[in-house]
Parts: sequence; structure tokens; C-alpha cells
Amino acid sequence: MATQTLSTTTASVSSQRPSRRGRAISPLLTTLTWIVAIGFFLPVLWMVLTSFKQESVASTNPPTFFFEPTLDQYRAVLDAGAGSYFLNSLIATGVSTLLVIVLAVPAAYALSIRPVKKTQDVLFFFISTKMLPVVAVIMPIYVIAGELRVLDNIWTLIVLYTAMNLPIAVWMMRSFLQEVPAEVLEAASIDGAGLMKTLRLILVPMAAPGLAATALICVIFAWNEFFFALNLTAAQAATVPVFLVSQMTSEGLFLAQLSAASVLASLPVVIAGWIAQKQLVRGLSMGAVK
Repeated sequence: MATQTLSTTTASVSSQRPSRRGRAISPLLTTLTWIVAIGFFLPVLWMVLTSFKQESVASTNPPTFFFEPTLDQYRAVLDAGAGSYFLNSLIATGVSTLLVIVLAVPAAYALSIRPVKKTQDVLFFFISTKMLPVVAVIMPIYVIAGELRVLDNIWTLIVLYTAMNLPIAVWMMRSFLQEVPAEVLEAASIDGAGLMKTLRLILVPMAAPGLAATALICVIFAWNEFFFALNLTAAQAATVPVFLVSQMTSEGLFLAQLSAASVLASLPVVIAGWIAQKQLVRGLSMGAVK
């Protein structure tokens, strides 16, 4: 009996030890991951380096690796009026993201914690709105905006960005709210907490990582949106992506200045992601495993 128990224990321990093949593959996967990551990062690094070059140096072939850094391109971008474009993007992105969160949380609550009949149909309807190409709806949107005299208006972009991000936010928040223990909600109900109090004091704090992840996704999508901004704005409400396109000219050199503008355009999203990185990782993993 003791021999059988010892054999069973030895087999169990042996099964838990990583095999020689597994130990050999692990460093290879790690090395491959680093190579892929560096490969994705190299274009970004090259863009940053190019932004500190003079135009004549940035356009050389073969590329120039050793040069005297300069901030002339950043000064040129700021002198070109980039501030108003950044302000428009900040307003459109910030307000639309806030509206998306305010609308998505109650909708996700209704679809996850208090589901009703045809819930799956409602979810499909939400996500089906993302299946229509944007180019297919730009004409009626342009005509309606023209009739309402809201072309080249920042509020038009806010409404469109809210509608664009709301389906994704509802789906994400629904998966996060499903991770909230039902016992907590039952205890709140027994204590007499109403719907708004439950949302404000229980669900939102517990789903804060998921909320941060959803908000950051909405910020990225709204900040990078180009098609609506290009076709529905002109001078008053144009955003950063439109400004980047304006830096490309048919005559002369523009590579270094475009790189400087791209670096400035990337900074807000990078900073937001860096600030919310802990919440983002937790939020993206909340609904990953059911």
C-alpha cells in the first residue's frame, strides 16, 4: 500500500514538472516575442528620431543615423496652428467618451444583471451597427448636417463619436458587469439600495478596471477617427488627424515635420494609456475567463 502511494505521489510530481521539451521551447518563445515587439517598435522609434532631424537630413537615401538634433520641426508644427486642432480633438474625444460611459453603464446593467426577453437580439442589434461601412452613411449624414447647419461643428463630431463607440462600450461593460458577484447585489437590494445607488456605489467601483479599459478604447477610437472629421469639418472643428494630412504637400520636403506632428498627436493617447495601464490590464482580463 505504501509502495502504491509513493508511486502515485511520484507520478503526480513528475506530471507537474515541465518537460525538457517545454523548458527548451520557453526561451525560444520569449526570444521570438521580443523580436516581434522590437519589430513593431522600430517604426515608432524611427518616427521619433526623424522628428529631430532637418528636412534635408530626413530625406536622404540611404538614411542618416548620425545627425545634430533640432527642435525646429516641433516649432514649425506649433506655429502652423496645431493648438486649435488639438483642442478640438480633446473636446470631441473627452465629451464623447464621457457620454459613452454614462449611456453604456446602465445599458450594460440592463443586459447583464437584469436581462429580459430578446436580450441576445438587442446585443446583436448593437453590434450590427458596426457592420455598416462608414462611407455608406456619410452622404445622408452630410445632407442632414447641412440642413441643420451643423457642418464644421464640434458637437456634430461628438454625437457621431458617441454613436460610433457606444456599441463596443456596451458589449465590453456587459462582460465586466457579469463578473460582479450576484450576492453583493442581493445584499444591496436587501439593504434598500435603489438602482442608481447600486450603480454609483457598488457596480461602478467594482467594475472600475473594466470602466477604465472601456474608456481608453473609446478615447483611442475617437482620437484617431479621420473619415468623419475630414468630410464634416473645414476650419473651425478640424481635428488632429486632419491636421496631420495637411502636413503632406505635393512640393518640397515634409517628412521631418510630419514626424514631429505625428509624435505630438500620439502623446495624449500614450500618456492616457500609461496612466491607466494597471486598470487597463485588470480590465481587459476581467471578462476574459468566464
